[in-house]
Amino acid sequence: MTDDLRDLLRSTFRWTDLGPGTDYMVSDRSGWWRDPRILNGLGPALAGLFPAERPTVVVSPEVTGFMVGPLVARALGVGFVEAYRAGARRAIAEPMIWADVPADHRGETQRLGIRRNLVGDSDRALVVDDWAATGAQARGLRDLLGATYVGTAVIVDECPPEISAELAIRSLLTGTDLDP
Repeated sequence: MTDDLRDLLRSTFRWTDLGPGTDYMVSDRSGWWRDPRILNGLGPALAGLFPAERPTVVVSPEVTGFMVGPLVARALGVGFVEAYRAGARRAIAEPMIWADVPADHRGETQRLGIRRNLVGDSDRALVVDDWAATGAQARGLRDLLGATYVGTAVIVDECPPEISAELAIRSLLTGTDLDP
């Protein structure tokens, strides 16, 4: 990854203040999706975080993972599999396998599922998302994917180092790179 991409990611990112009565800041990554230079560089940069693992499939959780995952899959020359959130108002006709996801940074628990027939025992699955705050989704997908899981590539990793090491989370930026 080039320093140019890191600089672009930092310069197009914003924190949004929710207003009086709260000290919680919300990340605004919309500048990333608007800049074609970032879109062009994200796939190869995230794919480059796991060169020795030779992934054969990219798996990404809703919602933003559905944007970033295909960029990485294309850069790797492999396929893409969606990890859906349970409870959404859509029917999925194929058989699914599900994993419980521990509470995330908002304290919410969820379930993520993939179509049973899209990841095989011989696959090497790379999980891709935009952000890892607690590692909850990476942990849930690692549990779901089992031995096929090779790690998680994210744009920003805010997890404690021991969580990142345990879940093999690698990133382009850390949370301190984007501190307000």
